[in-house]
Amino acid sequence: MMTILAGILMLGILIFIHELGHFCVAKFMNVKVLKFSLGFGPRLLSRKWGETEYKICAVPLGGYVQMLGEHPEKEDENLELLPADEERSFAAKSPLQRTLIVLAGPVMNLLFPFLLLPWAYLIGVPMPAFLEKPPCIGYVASPSKGMSAGFQAHDCILAVNEKPVSSWEGAEKAILANLGAPLRFTLERDEEKIAVILADPKDGGLEGLQSLGLLPQQDARIGALMPGRAAAKAGMKIGDLILAIDERQIDSWYDIREIVQELKEKPGRYLVDRQGERVEFTIWAEKEERGTASLYLIGIAPLQETVTKRFGLADSIREGASRTWDLIELTFLFIKKLLFGEVSAKNIGGPITVVQLAGHAAQTDFTSILSILAFLSIQLGILNLLPIPILDGGHIFFNFCEMVIRRPLSLRTRELAQQIGLVFLLLLMGLAFYNDLVRLFLGGGSG
Repeated sequence: MMTILAGILMLGILIFIHELGHFCVAKFMNVKVLKFSLGFGPRLLSRKWGETEYKICAVPLGGYVQMLGEHPEKEDENLELLPADEERSFAAKSPLQRTLIVLAGPVMNLLFPFLLLPWAYLIGVPMPAFLEKPPCIGYVASPSKGMSAGFQAHDCILAVNEKPVSSWEGAEKAILANLGAPLRFTLERDEEKIAVILADPKDGGLEGLQSLGLLPQQDARIGALMPGRAAAKAGMKIGDLILAIDERQIDSWYDIREIVQELKEKPGRYLVDRQGERVEFTIWAEKEERGTASLYLIGIAPLQETVTKRFGLADSIREGASRTWDLIELTFLFIKKLLFGEVSAKNIGGPITVVQLAGHAAQTDFTSILSILAFLSIQLGILNLLPIPILDGGHIFFNFCEMVIRRPLSLRTRELAQQIGLVFLLLLMGLAFYNDLVRLFLGGGSG
């Protein structure tokens, strides 16, 4: 419940920033604002200051700023319109002025991360330690695109599409820069250089190397125990290093999962190192159904080594701005690849995913909150710029047409376009909800 509430709160912040952009530029253009609403549906709170009614409504998945003359056909017929108000109508403004008002919402969402992320870098950003280490592969998942291409554990990536890389993070950035295109990896294997090619990497690389089934080196040290599960009940502790299972040597975390699945519900003898002392446990894995697959789990997660990177004021501004720009470019690149069918529509997320991301970040640390807020703000801003009627981008397109043909589009044309846009948007939302539910109920588990 706290995750949901935290996610909704963070989403509300982004909606507020978006609507504040419309509101401020409308006021600057001397347009009369009738309502400023966070959410839709039944009104929960309402207060009128000056000429504007400010509301919080029950459905927190959006918001709106209602301006005089924005939708004349929907306005209250009993609304008294003073002569001085006619020139303050949204409809009375030039196409350029209307475009600036509409554009202000998405622009505010795109500018917001430039303010958020420098604070994150100034405070200190916790990052997985492996990101700064050489991109040497600890494990190749099966099945995966990486295994099909011929990757092996202990391969070290030297270059991606002829671009040299020296860290795991550098390799992931190189993959994302070539998202959807064939990928040529130059690897070092047993002191020899070899090439591995992913000729059809559709959906591969969208989440970096791990989406190709290529995982970093990971010690078999326990970082978390699930209460009530087999490992916790047997007496394992956080920090234990698993050395062997049934006398089979464990060299990395990935060996554990493979052996546990082989044992199924049979007892396994686990030898661990606990601060220099060797301790042995007998543990029975528990069967758990995940969709059509059965997983055997003992309730442990690896210790993820992290480093906190802090920057001075000038460097934090530069790093924050650079990271924001990278996220904007990546989002536009994803949309482009999606439209051309180079990545799957399965990667589209909806409100459930958004709330989950925001909620989990809210339960970690302040810099994670800032980072997720920045990421989601960019998604919201760019989504609203798409030229789909009903979205801000659709209204901008209408204004552009008016500037070109020097007259407004007919009411019938706009209504028809909005109906088509609404159908498209509903289909897109339906797909996003479906993907959310698939991830929620058929997602993978841990060891």
